[in-house]
Amino acid sequence: ELDRNWERLLQGLSFYKPPRSGKIFVFFFSCQGLDEQQSVQILQCYLQEDYRGTRNTLKAVLQDERQSQALLLKIADYYYEERLCVLRCVLHLLTYFQDERHPYRAEYSNCVSKLEKDLVSNYRRQFESLSKSEAPTWETHGILMTERQVSHWFVQCLKEQALLLEILFLYYAYFEMPPNDLSTFTRLFKEQGFGQRQTNRHLVDKSMDALVERIGYFSSLILVEGMDIDFLHKCALEDRTEQHQFFDQQDICKEVDQMLLTFGDISHHGPVLLAWVLLRHTLRPEEVSSVIRRLGHTTLQLGVFQYLTNMLQALGSTGNNCTASTARMCIYGLLSFVITSFEEETLGSQQHLINAACEVLAAPSLAELFWESNPNMGLGVILDCTVGLFPYKTGPLLQLLTALLSDKSTAKKVYTFLDKMSFYTEAYKHKPNDVISREDGTLWRRQTPKLLYPLGVGQTNLQMPQGCFGQVCEGKQLSVGEQGFLVRWEYSYSSWTLFTCELEMLLHVVSTADVLAHCERVKPILDLVHKIISTDWTVSDCLLPLTSRIYMLLQRLTSVINPPVNVITSCVNCLIALAARQPGKVWSSLHHTGFLPFASTPLTNMGMKAGNYGNLLVLIEQPRGEYSVTIAFLRLVTTLVKGQLGSTQSRGLIPCVLLVLKEMLPAYHKWRYNTYGVRERIGCLILELVHAILNLSQEGESEGSAPSLQSLCIYSLANTEAGQAVVNIMGVGVDTINMVLAAQPSSGGSEGPGQVLIQTVKLAFSVTNNVIRLKPQSDTASPLEQALTQHGGHGNNLIAVLAKYIYHKHDPALPRLAIQLLKRLATVAPMSVYACLGSDAAAIRDAFLTRLQSRTEDMRIKVTILEFLTVAVETQPGLIELFLNLETKDGSDGAKEFSLGEWSCLSVVLELLDSKQQGKYWCPPLLHRAALAFLHALWQDRRDSALSVLRTKEKFWDNLTTPLFGNLPPPSETTEPCVLESCAFVMKIIALEIYYVVSGVLDPSLKAALESFSTKRRYDFWSDYVRDLVCVACDGEEEGLRSLSESQMLISAWRTLLILSTSHSEVMHLKDDTVRQKLFMDVLEGTKAALLMSQSVFCLHLGSMMVTLLLILLKQWKRWIQGLNGQSAYITQLPQLLLCVCEMVQDEALTLIDSTRHTIQRGDVQEDGMETDSPHIQKDQQDSVCVLALHLSKELCRADEDGEQWLQVVRKLPVLPSVLSALELSMRSKQNLYFTEAALHLLLTLARTPQGAAAVAGAGVIQSICLPLLSVYEGPANGATQAFVRKSQDAPSWTGVYRLSLSLMESLLKTLRYNFINEALDFVGVHQERILQCLNAVRTVQSLACLDEADHTVGFLLQLSNFCKEWHFHLPQLLRDVQVNLCYLCQTCTYLLHSKKMLHHYLQAKNGEGLPPGPHPQHAVQPASKEQEEAESKALQAVQCSLLKILSKTLATLQHFTPDCCQILLDQSMDLAEYRTLFVLSFTTPAFDSDVAPSFGTLMATINVALSMLGEVVQRFQLFWCNECCLFLSLLMFSMENCFYVLISQAVRCLKDPSVLPRDKQRLKQELSSELSTLLSTLFRFFRRGSPSSPASGLLPSAQTKPPTPGSKATPEGQEPFIQLVQAFIRHVQR
Repeated sequence: ELDRNWERLLQGLSFYKPPRSGKIFVFFFSCQGLDEQQSVQILQCYLQEDYRGTRNTLKAVLQDERQSQALLLKIADYYYEERLCVLRCVLHLLTYFQDERHPYRAEYSNCVSKLEKDLVSNYRRQFESLSKSEAPTWETHGILMTERQVSHWFVQCLKEQALLLEILFLYYAYFEMPPNDLSTFTRLFKEQGFGQRQTNRHLVDKSMDALVERIGYFSSLILVEGMDIDFLHKCALEDRTEQHQFFDQQDICKEVDQMLLTFGDISHHGPVLLAWVLLRHTLRPEEVSSVIRRLGHTTLQLGVFQYLTNMLQALGSTGNNCTASTARMCIYGLLSFVITSFEEETLGSQQHLINAACEVLAAPSLAELFWESNPNMGLGVILDCTVGLFPYKTGPLLQLLTALLSDKSTAKKVYTFLDKMSFYTEAYKHKPNDVISREDGTLWRRQTPKLLYPLGVGQTNLQMPQGCFGQVCEGKQLSVGEQGFLVRWEYSYSSWTLFTCELEMLLHVVSTADVLAHCERVKPILDLVHKIISTDWTVSDCLLPLTSRIYMLLQRLTSVINPPVNVITSCVNCLIALAARQPGKVWSSLHHTGFLPFASTPLTNMGMKAGNYGNLLVLIEQPRGEYSVTIAFLRLVTTLVKGQLGSTQSRGLIPCVLLVLKEMLPAYHKWRYNTYGVRERIGCLILELVHAILNLSQEGESEGSAPSLQSLCIYSLANTEAGQAVVNIMGVGVDTINMVLAAQPSSGGSEGPGQVLIQTVKLAFSVTNNVIRLKPQSDTASPLEQALTQHGGHGNNLIAVLAKYIYHKHDPALPRLAIQLLKRLATVAPMSVYACLGSDAAAIRDAFLTRLQSRTEDMRIKVTILEFLTVAVETQPGLIELFLNLETKDGSDGAKEFSLGEWSCLSVVLELLDSKQQGKYWCPPLLHRAALAFLHALWQDRRDSALSVLRTKEKFWDNLTTPLFGNLPPPSETTEPCVLESCAFVMKIIALEIYYVVSGVLDPSLKAALESFSTKRRYDFWSDYVRDLVCVACDGEEEGLRSLSESQMLISAWRTLLILSTSHSEVMHLKDDTVRQKLFMDVLEGTKAALLMSQSVFCLHLGSMMVTLLLILLKQWKRWIQGLNGQSAYITQLPQLLLCVCEMVQDEALTLIDSTRHTIQRGDVQEDGMETDSPHIQKDQQDSVCVLALHLSKELCRADEDGEQWLQVVRKLPVLPSVLSALELSMRSKQNLYFTEAALHLLLTLARTPQGAAAVAGAGVIQSICLPLLSVYEGPANGATQAFVRKSQDAPSWTGVYRLSLSLMESLLKTLRYNFINEALDFVGVHQERILQCLNAVRTVQSLACLDEADHTVGFLLQLSNFCKEWHFHLPQLLRDVQVNLCYLCQTCTYLLHSKKMLHHYLQAKNGEGLPPGPHPQHAVQPASKEQEEAESKALQAVQCSLLKILSKTLATLQHFTPDCCQILLDQSMDLAEYRTLFVLSFTTPAFDSDVAPSFGTLMATINVALSMLGEVVQRFQLFWCNECCLFLSLLMFSMENCFYVLISQAVRCLKDPSVLPRDKQRLKQELSSELSTLLSTLFRFFRRGSPSSPASGLLPSAQTKPPTPGSKATPEGQEPFIQLVQAFIRHVQR
């Protein structure tokens, strides 16, 4: 860029050429005297960079005269700014071209050497033409040239002059000025009156004074720099003055003499005259003594030293720091030489000289230079003079020494200098009695020792010994109008002791009239202490006597009637320096002084007192409009907050912070101010304090009831006027900031009011962002959120103001932070950003994209814009459509086709993805990562329109997958974290694409990329890399821990890809067994590493991810892994892993027990009945390590077929007792839901094998589960009825825990049989109420969760019914109740299955989840009725299937409660009393009513319903085959078999029962004979058509029936065994 444009920089302002022809250009650039072609360029640049509208709005503006005039004025402003920017570039080059630390020093230096030759002549000409140019008027330049515009033009003219002179001054600091140039410049500046005799001086008003002064300062400095005083000084010292360039330039010297003799009417002349006097005096003193005398006299009259002080202060406060320090270097040389050359007495007031010297010494390197130079020359002479007056006058010496402190080495020198003083100067009005003197009175001698301070005994003091000699100083005046003696005693002492005495003295006189005089002596001491401690902390111990007295001083001074504000400020400043290193110590001492606000009562009542500071603010500072103590107070509190005090101490700061938030932040802008810029500074400091509090770490914040500093801040900002004040600061807007910046005399500075305002607004953004981030969640929006998101008319709401900060160009952090806040609001606030932007939306979009496209834009802004868009994809549909800017047209097949619009963010993103751009300076890895994150968001949100455009772009998939084909350095070496994230995003995008898109329709280039991913062995590379990454990350080494979240993200993305590959191996080309084996083994190793390494939160999280991956691979690749068993690696790894996982389970279970007990003691447990879905203890989460370790051990048990390895682990480790204890506690306290579920799943898996079941039972499972399980479903005061809530059965819930416990009991009873019967009966006895209630509930609630519980309950009862005799012996009444309830349940199920309409109605009317939570179609805003019907029929089928399962198990259970068919038919002597009659003798169809007892009609109806459903299923079966149909068929056959069985058994029982009347028996025979015959004929027809045979017990694992002939295949005659049984029974009945 520099090589291309250096000539333009050389031309400077003359680059802009005047118009060539007389034609007036359409726009008003002719007013600016601009060439047409350049006018067009400026216009183009303005429209591209600064115009805040779109093309369409531009057309409208040009057609409206008033708007087009406003536009022209804005273009003029832009043009003015461009002119200044050219000059600022040159200034920047000159500032840094010799700075070794600057990264582009070589390029800058090269450019400056090209500019060197003609720069001065060009810029001088431009300066002349500017100072002489006539002001435009409306006659010459048209009606737009109003007075205001003319004034604007003139300010611009002055700014350009000041900048040109600043450039020339910096240039001459590096390059020598030829003598004739000095004469030319002197003449030029004389004519121009050092800026005060402008051609247009009639236009100067008060606001321009600073600029005119600035021109004067630089004019003066250029001339002084041109005389090269430093070189002159050197020549004079070495006695070679003839080498100076002015030595033999007599003509020029005389010429300048003549010009300078006319000087003296303007203060700017002072330094020039002083330097020239020196030059002439040094080079040829004898020739020009009269001239020198006249000029010297004029110089002192002009008050040159005061002028120098003011000039350096003005240059230091605004503008380029390099310019200010160069000016100080220049004046340092001048002052040193002046003081060396002339007697100090001849130079006027000593104080003015000291002030100037102090201002000069503010330049960084000069203090060191001073200490290294000769102490008898230059400024050393002044130091010597001030020492001669010490401690009679402490101020001058301390002021000078404070200025001479710049770094640690100078701090040590200053400390030592003051520590070893050899003279003590005192003033006497009369000679004291204890002194004898010489005859001439010049030497005194002390006869008695003397204490120098009238302090009490035992306090620090100085004693001057007997025999001390004192020199009476001749010619030294005490003070104006005072008579007496000034005596310098030869006495050695340490000034630091003297300073301690001075402080002590002030404490003594604090309430007397002497207080002000003493304050004047103490203030310089405090300022020196402040500076020395902030410069070199190691000295602070030596200063303890001083610093420890500051607290008392502060207390005394702030409580007097008219407190000395400046001394109080100095005290607080010292405490700030101390608090930076010892916050705790400062706080504990300060907090007793009553200076800070405090709480009069315990904090809970919030009785606050403002403290001495609060009173000072209200009574002194606000009325005066000076706020030095307030500024110091805010800095002190901020320093204490940043010092991370302990929680008790930081609570003590609450009153201070409350004062700031309640009294200061809402009102500070209304206070009275004397000085411009103080208001902005106070606002900035308040926000810095709040910002520091919000950035505190959260440690130690939870104890106690009092609020923490942070929560107090968050609450105040969210709910009180403080928040509104912050909103007002953010609402300042980009235009106001630009105006403030434009009004500054120099725009290069870092300290002007504009910069402070920008800093304040940036802090307001950051604070608001943090408040929203940290604010506790609540349903109602806080006042702060309402203020942020309310819609205002005409686009002036805050969202639009925030978005418009994108137009700010001065500080890139401002738009960046504004966009970050927008991003936060777009995420959390329920509003449309697009709607808030209103008509400006398109223009703001264009501005965002312009900055995103620019190659020279600040990279972090681009990243932030992309992050904002990434968030908007999910939360701001309108806004993201605006940015995507897709155009639609109808395609050939009638479908819509999308293409990229001109202003689409996708174009930029695609450019960033282009593999050729990677690594270029405009596309660093961080930006590439942000672009990929945006694309990932589009895929995740399934923005089909955008995706369809992207997929069709040429080389899109190639560019996207590039990162996956690059080789990263091994994880043990450092990689940029964003590179890992980029790879992760690419993996996620590919995974989503494969998952969403049918494999046949995948883009060919993506298929090719996936194929080459396989062929280029990238699976191996990434598998190795991720394994190593897990190991390094868990190892806890420093390198591994730098980028934890990015590593985790990459591991997670790789995990997603692997999980996907188990189901899409074809598309992903992952079919090679050796590759799979490698992948599996790597995952296994990674899992072991994660589980065995340190127990940090991060490792646990990684472990959980690896464990889930291993679980899925174990399940999905099961067949293939079992083929691995031949390989020893896997065989040896598995037991190790199992042992390691079980150790972890045991540790975690014990930790969980402790943490749960702790929570219960704190009383945090939420008791909200059945569905406590939100686990409240942090330990228990779905993916917590404990839960996942349980799941992994469960899967490992499954893989371990015979259970041998598991047994070995159980023998080694007490893992089961630990898990059961944690389980018991969790159930009792109803906490740790996820853990409870996972533990029960593990126990269920173990209970499959006999050894496992024995181990579980032996570990005391019944004691751990049986009674605690009561608290799971018995909520407080809501009874157990609430258990049957309508809820998705998959979601983890406590009812799910109860169901799992039932399954566990069922499984253990099934496996262990008689060994477990007592425990099972205990369980059923304890939970009998719930069991009976559940059997009844099916009538009223048909939710899947309720049916599921009924299914589990009946399954358990089915197992228990195998042990009828034991049950009858222990719990006879419960057995009877269960039998009755089961019969009723049979009736209910039959009725619901029979009446589909009724069931459908129940589901619609009663069920919140009538439609199961299936995958909702994305565009289902108004779902088509067809889809709704399908969903409803699916829901109906699911409920029917559940009802069938319950029915079949119920009948199978009832079969155990009724006599054995063979026995009752053949055995005449059977004891019928053993079996109860279950069904009443009635053949009516059952009604849906609990009053109607179950009867033989119920059983007949059950068979009929099953038959009719069988017909329906077979019809469906013939149309298309599906698994559901098979399940239905099996369940129906099973139900029929059992139903026939129970019917026959109960009928024969009735027929044999002597208590049944013969008439009834006859009726039974007739009814059964006719009904069964009809049923049989239907069945025969059905079987002839061909149907599956009875599954007997094959399908239902829990159903163990005992049919007499359990055949599973059809007999050769095509007759089912149970049909033969029925036929035999009919024959028996008909006999």
